[in-house]
Amino acid sequence: MDAELKGLEERIGQLIELTQRLRNENRALRQELARAANDNKRLNEKVEAAKTRLQTLLQKLPEEE
Repeated sequence: MDAELKGLEERIGQLIELTQRLRNENRALRQELARAANDNKRLNEKVEAAKTRLQTLLQKLPEEE
């Protein structure tokens, strides 16, 4: 009975340790995802600004005859 309890105690300890590691990993992944989403938003804004500038420049070009 003591051996069973000891084994169960060890398994519970391992599960607690694994849970902590997974929580930490999850937190890090959430932060990484948030950074990537912010980068993506910023890059999309830059692309849209460049697209607008190009369209403005194209409108200023003289038309060919």
